[in-house]
Amino acid sequence: MHLFYTDHFELPLPDGHRFPMSKYRLLRQRIVESDLHQTDLLLVPPAATDAQLCLAHERTYVERVRDGLLTEAEIRRIGFPWSPAMVERSRRSSGATLAAARMALKHRVAVNMAGGTHHAMSNAGEGYCVFNDAAVTIRTLLNDNSIQRAAVIDCDVHQGNGTAEILGRDSNVFTFSIHGEKNFPLRKTPSHLDIDLPDGTTDEFYLAALSQGLDQVFQQPTYDLVIYLAGADPFEGDRLGRLNLSKSGLRQRDEMVLMRCRDHRIPVAIAMAGGYAPNVSDIVDIHAQTIGTAKMLFDAP
Repeated sequence: MHLFYTDHFELPLPDGHRFPMSKYRLLRQRIVESDLHQTDLLLVPPAATDAQLCLAHERTYVERVRDGLLTEAEIRRIGFPWSPAMVERSRRSSGATLAAARMALKHRVAVNMAGGTHHAMSNAGEGYCVFNDAAVTIRTLLNDNSIQRAAVIDCDVHQGNGTAEILGRDSNVFTFSIHGEKNFPLRKTPSHLDIDLPDGTTDEFYLAALSQGLDQVFQQPTYDLVIYLAGADPFEGDRLGRLNLSKSGLRQRDEMVLMRCRDHRIPVAIAMAGGYAPNVSDIVDIHAQTIGTAKMLFDAP
């Protein structure tokens, strides 16, 4: 299995910042030390180009991010201070999902050990998201005729408003988001299919709702690619989550999504998306569990 990492582009964030950048470095360390992944390839992705970014984002926005011309309000909305490192990491994060998707088209599954920046819109960043890696990937692959149809299955606890805003009118893309109803973003942009969950949702209710949603996703004409935003933030106790899924429930979630893709013979690129548990090892456990589940389901002959 091919795994793309960007943790060496970590951003120097102020003390007390709520985004746990260390999870990416710790996740790669966990994968490297795991016997399960000894034969896997860990790769540094190329950065997404301006041309690729502009397939999903307005050129003026891409240029203002690149050149450090965002306003203070725009930077606050993103949540990261601007720096050349922020720009490079954001490019690499989109490049990693694109590289994972290209590899999945050849080998059934591949992983971006970051990504899932689903709040980034065509002309603005938001919620720790600068560029929308799923939208950039799908638009790039459609543009070069590598695929004809794609789906985004977004299980991050927050609604994928940016993905919906960019891809919501594309007839050859299906966007599905299952998320907390009362959680960020306050104003949600409708996906092709949204499932809103009440605060405190636990494993059984979540998995039943997800199963019904996936039934609708896979009723559509077949896809050439699925991008799966896994998300560790539905986990019980996550600081920004408000749902109460256990690690076992999240493993069953991953199995459910990935088995549907496998059984329909649809390549899947996986992005990690959010995770804000107080103990960063819990976030790493969940992300590593997602990657391990993909390995076990797809690496068998």
